[in-house]
Amino acid sequence: MSNCIFCKIANHEIPGKIIYEDDKCIAFLDLSQVTNGHTLVIPKTHAANFLEVDDEVLTHMTLVTKALANKIKDALQASGINILTNAGEIAGQTVMHFHFHIIPRFNENDGFIVNFEKRLDDIDLDDLLNKLK
Repeated sequence: MSNCIFCKIANHEIPGKIIYEDDKCIAFLDLSQVTNGHTLVIPKTHAANFLEVDDEVLTHMTLVTKALANKIKDALQASGINILTNAGEIAGQTVMHFHFHIIPRFNENDGFIVNFEKRLDDIDLDDLLNKLK
């Protein structure tokens, strides 16, 4: 995927503020810092998103992301961390190369919002359960 910007960073064709690298993945500071320390962890091999990435690579990246999140939290004295990924444009994915976001959290007004308060009222959970089993 020669036109993929994340592939270019992983292959060192364009620069990135790299904080970690091994044979399977690379982590770098996001150019659009949602909060101070916002970091992306990507596989070196191209996969469009979480649903398509190789299981072995995903397992490795999960462990790397956990270690980096702890390091970032401690180094920046963050109160918490959001770790997330988006799969598909409708879900907010803007670069179609799988990546984890590590977003340090400092307080409720640090600029990043996750909202689980809005609930759908007209969902039949029994019907939904039957569809998903």
